[in-house]
Formats: sequence, C-alpha cells, structure tokens
Amino acid sequence: MKSTITFSLKPVSIICALLLFIAVLKLPIEYYTFLRIIIFIGAFLVIISLSKKGIWVILFGIIAILFNPIIPVYLYLKLYWIPIDIIAGILFLLVLFFNKQKEESKNIEQKKHREFKRDKIY
Repeated sequence: MKSTITFSLKPVSIICALLLFIAVLKLPIEYYTFLRIIIFIGAFLVIISLSKKGIWVILFGIIAILFNPIIPVYLYLKLYWIPIDIIAGILFLLVLFFNKQKEESKNIEQKKHREFKRDKIY
C-alpha cells in the first residue's frame, strides 16, 4: 500500500516568498539563520510536491543548496544576497501560480467525467 503525503503549496509558497522579500532589508543575523531554515524546508517541500517537473526540481534544488542551514553557503556581502532573495521569492510565487493552473485544469477534467447513478446501465 502506497502512502502519499499531500499538502498545499499555497501557504508554503506565500510564507517563503514573503520572508525572502523581507530579507532585502537590513535585519539582524538571527533572521537570516531563521530564513535559511524556513527556505530550505520550503524548497524541499516544493521539490517533493513537483517531483515530476524537472526544471522546478533543478531550480528549487539550487535554492535548497544556497539556503542550506547545515552546510551554509556564505557570500559575505549583502549585495550578493539581495538578487538571490528576490529571484527565489519570485520563483516561490511562480510555483504558486503554475500549481494553481494545474489544479484548475484538474477540476475542469473532473467535472467533465462526472457520472450519475441514473446514467449507469446495470
């Protein structure tokens, strides 16, 4: 029996994008440590959810490596991190947008194949 974990990417993507856009401001180092943990987990959840989509797995794999809290990547200058934060935030929002389109098309297909008991031939 296969056990599949299903979760919504909407709150994960919104929280991660919001935290990444806030990271552009000058904040204490504790925030950036917290950011690394949350973004790493968020990128990992996106990778799990979109494992069939190759480009998304590659992009969020890079994000997971950059924001890895276990073996951190230090770029030392905030000037280097600002574009990375903005691009990563935009990617989290794009995943939300594309995942929404996929859910809408799935709902339309389900409505088309709807059957009623009175329509069945016994």
